Amino acid sequence: MFLNVVDVEATCWDGPPPPGQVSEIIEIGLCVLDLSTLDRTERRALLVRPERSEVSTFCTELTGLRAQDVANGLSFQDACAVLRRDFHADSRPWASWGDYDRKQFQAQCAAADVPYPFSGRHTNAKKVFTGAHRLNKRPGMAQALAHAGLPLEGRHHRGVDDAWNIAALVAGLVRAGNWPD
Repeated sequence: MFLNVVDVEATCWDGPPPPGQVSEIIEIGLCVLDLSTLDRTERRALLVRPERSEVSTFCTELTGLRAQDVANGLSFQDACAVLRRDFHADSRPWASWGDYDRKQFQAQCAAADVPYPFSGRHTNAKKVFTGAHRLNKRPGMAQALAHAGLPLEGRHHRGVDDAWNIAALVAGLVRAGNWPD
């Protein structure tokens, strides 16, 4: 069985969005985790062209993504179609670090009148990790990697790298018998 591990980056600002702009997904990072072998079998970054916002300087500093990087990206609708076609997102279980990614997809799908690309089998990996490690506070992904003794691979706040790292955390949870069926 395979698990899609998803991490999105979205347009953001140092403060509230400028008038008329809303936060939109600009990168869908995805890592496929084989739950039987715990191998991370695929790693993909889908760059998504924003339609109702612009990539701010703050966003570029955080993610490394520039306006010109996403200008030729997929439309949100096409990116959702790739998730369904290439990653069986509508039938495969999936996980993210927290609920932000799931909620961002739900809101953007509703606003754009795009069918939700994922199955209803979502796991909040941050919640599972927190319970498994008996932590009082839910850690960010980088803190969780440090707690688990794993390296942060790639650039933090790049969806493709964060999905890869989250998949390593999930593999550890599966190995320890702490991942829900």
